[in-house]
Amino acid sequence: MFVDSHCHLDFPELLNRIDEVLDSMKSAQVESALCVAVTLEGLPGVLALAAAHKNLYASVGVHPEYRDSIEPSVEILLDHAKNPKVVAIGETGLDYHWHKADDTDWQRERFRVHIRAAKACGKPLIIHTREAAEDTLRIMDEEGALAVGGVMHCFTESLDIAERAMAHGFYISLSGIVTFKNAKQIKEVAASIPLDRMLIETDSPYLAPVPYRGKTNEPAYVRHVAEEIAVLRGISVEEVAQATKANFYRLFKINSL
Repeated sequence: MFVDSHCHLDFPELLNRIDEVLDSMKSAQVESALCVAVTLEGLPGVLALAAAHKNLYASVGVHPEYRDSIEPSVEILLDHAKNPKVVAIGETGLDYHWHKADDTDWQRERFRVHIRAAKACGKPLIIHTREAAEDTLRIMDEEGALAVGGVMHCFTESLDIAERAMAHGFYISLSGIVTFKNAKQIKEVAASIPLDRMLIETDSPYLAPVPYRGKTNEPAYVRHVAEEIAVLRGISVEEVAQATKANFYRLFKINSL
């Protein structure tokens, strides 16, 4: 019924109890999950999970916060993208929260490399943006990200930014943050964007939704994201689940289980 479009099952908090996590997914009617890479060093673990489980998929990329990680090239990304369980490039993008804009040329160049690789292999992008929305959209435009599209994951920006990203052919993915009481801007996005441009995610092990806020997040909890969106839009949770599941399989070119 549900799909978690973005999680990190290779992180120790989840990997160390992976059988329990997968059982909980099944019990919560979460049929698939995309395990997203954040470094090349950690990629083998991501690929191993996807290879071992029919309902898990993988991405390849280097997160913008990991400055000291092995730097990806277009060629390296393309080589890993040949793996049949790799359905996306990323997560990639810009994050100025810890690295300010005047010291982030390396981030912007890394982001461009990912977009070029995505265009070369025809796989969509998973984009992370934090305190860097204008530069993110500018680089997407300059590099022609519209050619492959993708998803703005764990979206925390304004409705205007969401609309501009959708104009670039991107989906908007909402996380457990939408359940937080003071997340008014994200709730507005959840209530306003077209349902056929929406994904849901956990970003687990982080950002657990209410009623698990502050605890380790896991894919089973994506149901609570869908339930909050349903309330905000005045529709059934089943409608949210079916739409976001269909969007997931369409975007990542996966045959529905």
